[in-house]
Amino acid sequence: MAVFCCFLRFFGIFDTKSNIKFMDIKDIQNLIKFVSKAEVSEVKYKTKDFEITIKTPLAGSEAVYAQPAVYHTAPQAVAAPAPVATPAAAPAEKAEAASDDSKYVTIKSPMIGTFYRKPSPDKDVFVNVGDEVSAGKVVCVIEAMKLFNQIESEISGKIVKILVDDATPVEYDQPLFLVDPS
Repeated sequence: MAVFCCFLRFFGIFDTKSNIKFMDIKDIQNLIKFVSKAEVSEVKYKTKDFEITIKTPLAGSEAVYAQPAVYHTAPQAVAAPAPVATPAAAPAEKAEAASDDSKYVTIKSPMIGTFYRKPSPDKDVFVNVGDEVSAGKVVCVIEAMKLFNQIESEISGKIVKILVDDATPVEYDQPLFLVDPS
């Protein structure tokens, strides 16, 4: 601290009565240079109206940062679920539903985001099952990074099925609607 006080007197920051004068930017810059050459790691000076702290790394010392420990565990074997008896008609129904869906056109998500059926919570939904849509009509919005993107139908037809629940995350190219173009 004695070296520091000598510095302050030398640069006119202290007067002989140990009263501090106003430090301007030049005084602060000179103080920083002095501290870096004096090989001290920290100098802190505080008065009623003024406080300054200057920290410098000591020569030859390196900053050491602790790394969190990473633990890996081996995957555990999971018992296979017991087979569930299904009625013989179920595969036929699935095949029929798949063939029914093949005659419809799918409107897919052009981006990753959150699917909304309404433009805002107090408004009506864009489309319902059974509504007729034309090419260019807005069918939903997808919020991505705080931007609400209107998704338009690429085809004209009738909405047959809505495949996503409102306010649900969607992936790129995920089916959103089934449309009957006939």
